[in-house]
Amino acid sequence: MSSHAGRQTPDCDHASQDDETLSYTSASESVVTIVESSSYSASPDSVITVVDRQAQTVTLTSIPSTQSPTDTSMESGANMTGSIITTLATEGNPPVQPFPTSLPSITESTLQPANATAVPLNGTTSAPPLSITATVTIPVSTFETVVSSETVASIPVPTVVNISSITVAPTTFTSDGTVIVTSSAQPTVIETTATVLSETTILANHTVTGTASTVVATGTLASIMPTSTDACRFTLGCESEDVFQPVAIGPPPASIPNVPGHPVSRLNINGMTGPIGTNKFYFNFFLGSQSFPAFVMPYSLSWSKGGGNAQSWGMAVSHIDDSQKVYGPNRADIPGNPASYYINPLGIQSIIFSAAELGTSTVLSTDSLGDMSGNANLSPNQGSTSYIKFPMVQGMAFVTGLYESLQPEIQTGVFFRSVVRVGQLKGNVYKYRLTLEDGKLWLLYASSSYGLNPNLKLVSSTMLQGLPRWSGLIQIAKLPPGADEQIFDNACGVYPSSGAVGGYATNSTAQYSLSWTKSGPYASNSTLLMYALPHHIQSFDQNTAGKVRQQVQLQTTTKGTATAVVSDYWILNEQLQPAMGFEPWRPDTEGVTSLPQRAIDLIQKVAPIEASQDMNAQTNLNSMYFSGKGLSKFAVIVYTMNNLAGQQGLAAAALEKLKAAFATFAENRQQFPLYYDTDWKGLVSSASYRTGDPGVDFGNSYYNDHHFHYGYFIHAAAVIGYLDPAWARANKDYVNALIRDVANPSTLDTYFPIFRSFDWYNGHSWAKGLFETGDGKDQESTSEDAMFAYGLKMWGRIIGDLSMERRGDLMLSVVSRAIQNYFLMDSDNKNQPARFIGNKATGILFENKADHVTYFGANLEYVQGIQMVPALPFSTLTRTKKFVQEEWELYFADGAVAQAQTVLGGWKGILFGNLAIINPQAAWNFFSQDNFDPSWIDGGASLTWYLAYTAGLGGVS
Repeated sequence: MSSHAGRQTPDCDHASQDDETLSYTSASESVVTIVESSSYSASPDSVITVVDRQAQTVTLTSIPSTQSPTDTSMESGANMTGSIITTLATEGNPPVQPFPTSLPSITESTLQPANATAVPLNGTTSAPPLSITATVTIPVSTFETVVSSETVASIPVPTVVNISSITVAPTTFTSDGTVIVTSSAQPTVIETTATVLSETTILANHTVTGTASTVVATGTLASIMPTSTDACRFTLGCESEDVFQPVAIGPPPASIPNVPGHPVSRLNINGMTGPIGTNKFYFNFFLGSQSFPAFVMPYSLSWSKGGGNAQSWGMAVSHIDDSQKVYGPNRADIPGNPASYYINPLGIQSIIFSAAELGTSTVLSTDSLGDMSGNANLSPNQGSTSYIKFPMVQGMAFVTGLYESLQPEIQTGVFFRSVVRVGQLKGNVYKYRLTLEDGKLWLLYASSSYGLNPNLKLVSSTMLQGLPRWSGLIQIAKLPPGADEQIFDNACGVYPSSGAVGGYATNSTAQYSLSWTKSGPYASNSTLLMYALPHHIQSFDQNTAGKVRQQVQLQTTTKGTATAVVSDYWILNEQLQPAMGFEPWRPDTEGVTSLPQRAIDLIQKVAPIEASQDMNAQTNLNSMYFSGKGLSKFAVIVYTMNNLAGQQGLAAAALEKLKAAFATFAENRQQFPLYYDTDWKGLVSSASYRTGDPGVDFGNSYYNDHHFHYGYFIHAAAVIGYLDPAWARANKDYVNALIRDVANPSTLDTYFPIFRSFDWYNGHSWAKGLFETGDGKDQESTSEDAMFAYGLKMWGRIIGDLSMERRGDLMLSVVSRAIQNYFLMDSDNKNQPARFIGNKATGILFENKADHVTYFGANLEYVQGIQMVPALPFSTLTRTKKFVQEEWELYFADGAVAQAQTVLGGWKGILFGNLAIINPQAAWNFFSQDNFDPSWIDGGASLTWYLAYTAGLGGVS
């Protein structure tokens, strides 16, 4: 049993209460009757029947409804000296510029035209085969029809081809007594008119016999809402495209070796041998010291480890109001002098879930770690069968502790001012109001597994103590000022135990769901209370919007104000951009497929020279990030030559060079080949294994930045596959493996975690991997986050995977909304602090702070520019004209504090490429000038594309 510093003697007047000690000894599983005497109970002499598993003595104490400590150390507020952390260094990545700064260059073209014609929309044509054999693996499901698509032929136009003799072998699966039978469906007829189609679709319907309550644990699709299996909840209908179908379910390509022994071992992760999310909110609980928080929004949880005013070994709950944020020095070099950073203090232990048995031998473990949820557990020692389990779900309105045979202790580092027992709710839920010395009000709800009163007694100014060997549920929620307390009362006794994302899409509209599995004694007749972020509220469908409770709001750490929603699931709407392709594009256009002759003439001079560079030398580097940027750059050059500049012959020659450069990676022959990490389950660079340096290649081996790195490869592959569909088929498994590592959409794929990087609750990706950090996960480059979604969309289009294409489209829409709400701050931004939005970009956004800086420097062109690269068709979607105009005038216009004309190196090209969004004429004039300096183009970009991009957006009159 741990010692507890800071305990004070309760009010002596409370000592006159009647105490009744009931001693009994019983055999295991015997039934014991306890008579509880209580002066305030609705049933003063109630008889409670419990099942006692061990002999013990139980003391039930009659406690007054209001308890106050007689003495505290408080005078004018919580004394947090020594327990609050308000400054943490922004670190974790090497200080490396985001592109190679020195590249080999040439002054004239060495390309020789190859025999080629303009490539049609879906690639080259070929004669239809005489026979086709396709094997399609149908995943087991108990819920819905599965549609599996596979490209099996390329058919010239115009023609009609009947594909017959398609067979899906009927298979019988047995699981838990339920028989699931698959059945084959009709053949497919493909009719082509003006383009080449190369899809064969095989449908297989699942029929189920057995009881409806039987669950096949390995067979549920990721898109099924766990609490809503009775009917389709989407107004689009569940007959539209399911955007969360698996990419693949087999092992990674054989060229990538399986390697055990990752430098970071799994720490106290119980009952899990499969994939684990390395970039999720709970990561601090299985890394290093286990001392840093998990940010579940709007609360944060942290293991106290004997620290703070209460010297507790329990789980501390913290919530920071907007007025408590701490700001860095004002930026004198930026007009308006915005704060350089803001941070939410760490170490304020408002409420702590603990137990008398927790002490120096306490063990923190985790289990059931999923995409949006996971469990943390505190046990008195290793191997103990007693514990407190904390279901952690993003957006949960209550923090829930599930006690198993422990004596509860509810503690605080802010000191109790008063504890009021409100009464009994829902039959077996006991409610308390806890007022802390900082004036904040918290609600506590307790429900025993055996119907026993929790009998929480104030034993000091930092502790409430309950009964020994108590089992049950305790929930804590902060009550916002002016909020309707009844909303919390109605939702107590139930909690979300896991979450899932699902969704469907048509050509231009998508709906996705965030839904939760409910648990708790009142799960069957109570609705969940969850907190939504601002971008959720904007997207809610009409039904979900009607369940929002505007009067219940809490501040989040870095995402503005969270608003309560009474619902077990949310449906959110997004508009897709099916017209966005490889060419320059704006949201209000269909894309630019032809350029003014003046632009074509200049591109025809520049492109062959840039395409003649040594592609292998610029792509086979010691970094997956830099290599991917090089491949993507050359892919865009080849596309521009072929589709926009009328240089099909030269493009065909350059394409062969590009395919050879890509083959180095597809065959895993690069300087640091990829490994399949069998510990955490993912594709990682071998660089850290071989060098011993965790930070090499920006921490790729430790799962940093995978969406940045692999997004460039996926984009390059989409362009190559567009120009050569046969190449796409040959390289599909490799590219899909990169996608699965970053954004596996389905639990049916057991080789990778669900959405390693993308966070469907926060609406964007997190870049940090297996590095413990006090401020949580972070992201620096929003544009490269969008780049991954764009690459996913385009690769899905090229290989005919409609689910993937729509999923990429949806992710691009969601991340654009999140970027505009939280990262790129125009003058109307309501989500970031007023003292900070003058920076225009957050810089690095953490779960717990925003710092207007980059990992490689604080130059204004760095901090703003890292949000601009690469300039591609999606840039006009993520970066609004309003924002770009304000940012340009503040920083980069002539006479501004960091005017673009004086910026050096590749950052100058980045800034002027971004200018094309609002002033394409000025951007075109910059890139087309006679004395253009090639050093103004960074190693991941090309003059060829900047000319096409600025001209396509209207730069040439």
